[in-house]
Amino acid sequence: MQIITLISDTGSQDYYIASIKGALLKIDPDFKIIDISHSIDAFDIANAAFQLRCCYKSFPDGTIHLIGVDSEPLIVPPAYSDERKFVPSYPTIMKFHNQYFISNDNGFFGAFLDENKPQELWRYNINSDNLEEIKFPLKNCFVKIAEKIHKGISLDSYADSINSYKKALIPKALIEEYIIRGVVIHVDSFGNLITNITRQDFERYPADAPFTIRFHNNYFIDKISDTYNQVEEGDKVAVFNENNFLEIAVNRGATKTTGGADKLLGMRVRDLIKVEFNPKGSLKTLF
Repeated sequence: MQIITLISDTGSQDYYIASIKGALLKIDPDFKIIDISHSIDAFDIANAAFQLRCCYKSFPDGTIHLIGVDSEPLIVPPAYSDERKFVPSYPTIMKFHNQYFISNDNGFFGAFLDENKPQELWRYNINSDNLEEIKFPLKNCFVKIAEKIHKGISLDSYADSINSYKKALIPKALIEEYIIRGVVIHVDSFGNLITNITRQDFERYPADAPFTIRFHNNYFIDKISDTYNQVEEGDKVAVFNENNFLEIAVNRGATKTTGGADKLLGMRVRDLIKVEFNPKGSLKTLF
C-alpha cells in the first residue's frame, strides 16, 4: 500500500485539498493519504520543514511526501525582475532515508536537511509547451510526479540529477559559556511553545549544573519535567518533547479552553528564550 502525505499552506476552508486527494485516488483508490498539516502560514517553508522533520521518521520506506508550501515554480524571470539576479526554482524530488519528498526548490530542502545530505536529488523537467503544470502545482505537477514514483518509472526519464538546492535555515540556538540563547520556532494547537533549544544543547553542560530558563515578563522555570502532569494544573512546565526540542507549556492549558502557554505567558514565534547555567566554580556559585 502506497502512503502519501500532504503538507500545505492552503488551509482547510477551500476545495483545494479535496481536489488533490481526488486526483490521487483517481490514480489508485488504495492510496493511503495522510494529512500532516494544512495550517502552515502562507509561504512559511521553514515551518513546513520543521513539521515534516518532526514526523517523517514515523513513516515507512517508500513513503511519498508532497510539500505544497510556496509551491509555484519560477521557470523564467518575471517581467518586473532583474534577469541578472534571477534564480529559477523547479519542482524537485529528493530521496532521503528511503522516502521521497516532492517540493518546489524554494529553500524547503535546505531547511529540512540542515547539515544532512540527500540520497538523491532530481530536478523535474517541466514541459514548456504545457505550463498548466505550474498552475496549482501541488495537484497538477506534484501528484503526477508521485504517480511516476509509485509506478516505478525511472527518475532519469523525467528528471535530471542535480547536487545543489536553495538554502533556507531554521535558526539554531546560540551556545555560550554558561548560556543558551534560543527562540520559539513553533506554537502548536495547544498553545505550547516549541523552541530551537535541544536536549543535545543541554548535554553540553554538566548534568548536575543548576539552571534557569528565562523568558517573557521575567517568567522562569528551573527544572525539566518528564511530563506535563509533574507540575500542578495551571503551572508553567518545561519538557523535552518527543523530538528532543525544549518545550514550554502550561499544564492543562489549551488554546480552546483556558488558553495555552502562548496566551497565558504572552509569547509567540521568534520570542527569545534564555537558559542560564550555574555550574560549580562559576561566578554565581562562588559569590
